[in-house]
Amino acid sequence: MEILRVFWNSPIGPKTTHFWGPVFNWSIPIAALLDTKKPPEMISGNMTAVMCGYSALFMRFAWMVQPRNLHLLVCHASNETVQLYQLSRWIKAQEYFLKKEEAETQSSKA
Repeated sequence: MEILRVFWNSPIGPKTTHFWGPVFNWSIPIAALLDTKKPPEMISGNMTAVMCGYSALFMRFAWMVQPRNLHLLVCHASNETVQLYQLSRWIKAQEYFLKKEEAETQSSKA
């Protein structure tokens, strides 16, 4: 019980935004993880790049803020990882579609 009381009253406990911010922020990497099952044509390259930048900036914030918020850091590191994977899928899909379009153009000329 003492451990729970210490956590409850800590500067990063459930009485603070240092706790609830990361809890709700986990919806972003979870949604991105679920999106890995979708076809790459549905990925927005611009939005994914913005999410990569956002998570990179907020990883630093989570490390620098006092008290240090490791929960938020792990959340943004997870999001950065999934978003970079999604960005790589989008880039590969764009290359594939470009090659396919070039092949169709060449075959229609012949």
